[in-house]
Amino acid sequence: MAKPKKKLTSISVPSQIITSLSSSSLQSLLVSPKKSSSKPFFTFPSPPSYRSPRLWFLALFLVGLLGMLKVGFDLDPLTPFSPYPCPTSDGFSRSQLAIATAVHDPNARTNQILRSIEEQQPSVSRNASEESEFWKQPDGLGYRPCLVFSPEYRKASQGIVKNRRKYLVVVVSGGMNQQRNQIVDAVVIARVLGASLVVPILQVNVIWGDESEFSDIFDLDHFKRVLADDVHIVSSLPSTHIMTRPVEEKRTPLHVSPGWIRSRYLKRLNREGVLLLRGLDSRLSKDLPSDLQRLRCKVAFHALKFASPILELGSKIAERMSSKGPYLALHLRMEKDVWVRTGCLPGLSHEYDEIVSNERKRRPELLTARSNMSYHDRKLAGLCPLNALEVTRLLKALEAPKSSRIYWAGGHPLGGKEALRSLIEEFPHLYNKEDLALPGELEPFSNRASFMAAIDYIVSERSDVFMPSHGGNMGHAIQGHRAYLGHKKYITPNKRQMLPFFMNSSIPEEDFNRIIKALHRDSLGQPELRTSKSGRDVTKYPVPECMCNSSNKTSSSM
Repeated sequence: MAKPKKKLTSISVPSQIITSLSSSSLQSLLVSPKKSSSKPFFTFPSPPSYRSPRLWFLALFLVGLLGMLKVGFDLDPLTPFSPYPCPTSDGFSRSQLAIATAVHDPNARTNQILRSIEEQQPSVSRNASEESEFWKQPDGLGYRPCLVFSPEYRKASQGIVKNRRKYLVVVVSGGMNQQRNQIVDAVVIARVLGASLVVPILQVNVIWGDESEFSDIFDLDHFKRVLADDVHIVSSLPSTHIMTRPVEEKRTPLHVSPGWIRSRYLKRLNREGVLLLRGLDSRLSKDLPSDLQRLRCKVAFHALKFASPILELGSKIAERMSSKGPYLALHLRMEKDVWVRTGCLPGLSHEYDEIVSNERKRRPELLTARSNMSYHDRKLAGLCPLNALEVTRLLKALEAPKSSRIYWAGGHPLGGKEALRSLIEEFPHLYNKEDLALPGELEPFSNRASFMAAIDYIVSERSDVFMPSHGGNMGHAIQGHRAYLGHKKYITPNKRQMLPFFMNSSIPEEDFNRIIKALHRDSLGQPELRTSKSGRDVTKYPVPECMCNSSNKTSSSM
């Protein structure tokens, strides 16, 4: 019977195992399992031993070992072996994996990888935010500031600025932005009358008790210097007029023209030398000759510069907001007095609605909206401020990124944090000046509502996108200022048209968002002609009197 042929078997041994074996265990692998050899491992074989399987196995092992050593020498000596056998799908960089292998503690290694990723994350988020359509600015159509006064205006200025016989004294009231509007009108009225303007007196605010003076909020020297060629401005009445009994007008009618002002006051002013005006809010007509419209822009956008302490702090807070990319500024009108004055309800709960209703009954004089309209009618007419939920839905429909950094301006809302919950849940990066100020920075301005409003104005004006939840003096001022600076994006909530869709819960979210976005296609701060609608304020719509483009080229005098 023939003997069966011997089968040669080969063993595949991983290199990690080979390098970890001792010499004795290696020798045991190379010896036949059926026969034990008493000869030393490295005894030179006899000539016919080249057929021995053991020799071939040893040769293969030595060739493999030499190959591994060569590969090892060809590797980058600064790059350790990756602990991951396969490429990662997370896109870890070589440096991140190097950090991981350099640390033997698994927890420490994980923490270092996370820290390394987090260091890169803000820049990734920022790039994504900057590329978002939400941050895209409207087409300004080439409009730029353009304040060139007519030869007749400049000629008349020579006599007006030299006047020392007639003086206009004005007392302005309301909040800071309302006072700004009245100061603008005061300068124009002084120009119309050819009178010197005494620095406006800021009436103590009955709601906030703010006793700030003009120079506390605005840069007085800058104000005088910018308007030196238009109106003579003095800090106080001269001694020659201090004992004069002024002509006082407490109730100037609404929207009066320059002709009405001259016919009403000029003769008495020439006789008495001093005219005292109070309550100028919306008293001067919005439809003025072009030179006076340009003067309004000059006062609003150039002369009324905030005092240095306010400007410095406002600039710091704006820089903190912009340091990590574009930001949105919201002017939220959700304070208790706003709900009372507008005749609207916050919609937080029955308890808060009762608080507002009871206050309105107790002080009916505060209600500024139409008293014959119900809350529901006011809401549908667009007369109510948007609450936090409505602001959130509007921003989502306009495709604001969830990672958006948002600065909210305004007083503390009725209901506190609860009133802002829906907004915070959707946009967690929500801040106000108290959040961004360092300890002690706001302390000098405590109990000064005008100071706080000025800081909000600065941060809002410098934002990439601005949106008010309700109309008002600040919203109008910011709208005009942003237009004058090149039509920076300004979202005007189209409340009257969009609220019926807000109240219809049967509309799918995708359809709702498409509808809301379409309604706001032309409400993003694009240039609008003031002259396209009567009664528009040039400080809100500075085109065409205060801005020009290639179609009406004129060089700016500012």
